[in-house]
Amino acid sequence: MKRFFLTATCLLAAVIINAQSLEEIVKNYTIANKLDQITTKSTIKITAKMSMMGMEMPMEIWMKNPNKVRTVMNMGGQNMIQAFDGEKGYMINPMSGSTTPTEMGSEELKQLQRQNSFVNTMDNYLKNGLLTLEGEDAVNGKPVYKIKVALDQNSSSTMFIDKATNLLVKNTVNTSQGGMPVTIDSFPSDYTETSGVLMPMKTTTSMSGMEMVLTITQVEVDIPMEDSVFQLK
Repeated sequence: MKRFFLTATCLLAAVIINAQSLEEIVKNYTIANKLDQITTKSTIKITAKMSMMGMEMPMEIWMKNPNKVRTVMNMGGQNMIQAFDGEKGYMINPMSGSTTPTEMGSEELKQLQRQNSFVNTMDNYLKNGLLTLEGEDAVNGKPVYKIKVALDQNSSSTMFIDKATNLLVKNTVNTSQGGMPVTIDSFPSDYTETSGVLMPMKTTTSMSGMEMVLTITQVEVDIPMEDSVFQLK
């Protein structure tokens, strides 16, 4: 009985320590990324470009506090648009041969909402019990915390948080496409503050031997932004 009690006590202590560690990491991550102050901002507009396979695609991301998001990517002179107006999400995909807005599926909508800088996604993961601290590792020779996120039944993400800066330096997503397992590695860097908003100005992503580089060229904060920007239908 004493041995059982001691074992149970040790297990409980380990769980408590792990939970406290996660809470502290998320707290420091929130402060480092200025997510504890971002609710004082009203709008954010990001101008960027995606470079892939010798092509360069201009992008814009519009965000309005608390949850409106619009992304525009120009591909071969045609704009692919996704927008969430706070209630529903719609997209226009001319690559499919249609310029009519169609309602987004649940998974597409989740991915779009993850673009919203006004949402502290890490803190939401913690509150929903989706985070697991898997110890420490190293990225580019620097020590990092390794945190697993249970996104859904078929997908997970591993976030690597720099111990010195408390910023995300690597994110690995394991998912499936067409029934085949896919691993996506992203490396955000060149963090820059603009009017109290912190952004990684460069993110390099590799998937299935293909590399994509997202470069942010401009961040605008608290600019006028009508709700109609997010309404495609």
